[in-house]
Amino acid sequence: MKLPAQSTDTIETWRLGFIATVAPDGTPNVSPKGTFVVLDEETIAFGEMRSPNTIANIAHQAEVEVNFVDVLSRKGTRIRGKAEIVEKGSAGFEALLPQFTPLWGDLCELFNVIVKIPVDQVKPLQSPAYETGATEAELRNTWQTKIAEMKQ
Repeated sequence: MKLPAQSTDTIETWRLGFIATVAPDGTPNVSPKGTFVVLDEETIAFGEMRSPNTIANIAHQAEVEVNFVDVLSRKGTRIRGKAEIVEKGSAGFEALLPQFTPLWGDLCELFNVIVKIPVDQVKPLQSPAYETGATEAELRNTWQTKIAEMKQ
């Protein structure tokens, strides 16, 4: 399935995705990953550095969902697909690495694997605030103000 432009924009702007997996005992796991890239219009990926449980869960059950949120607009995207673990040192890993190095440079040396996720389903995310009549401009202004206040 092709990623909508808005989904691609959200991923490439924020890079932080929250990936949901299922452990072998059936318990859910949600883990933030900050190294997401859009490989092409049908595939996303992240470099894994410190998430052995997420990787074990994917090895057990490849079906995942990743949520990306624009924290200012309170809009985002939900992406589902079957994750593929690409091992460090493999030809596939080396072929994917150039899509990560311009963004993270030497941090890529810490990648244990790269996880590719071909997109099977895409759904929009949107704050319930929109149902109350809030506009995107109002929400952006509210959250930009809150962020500015946190810096003080």
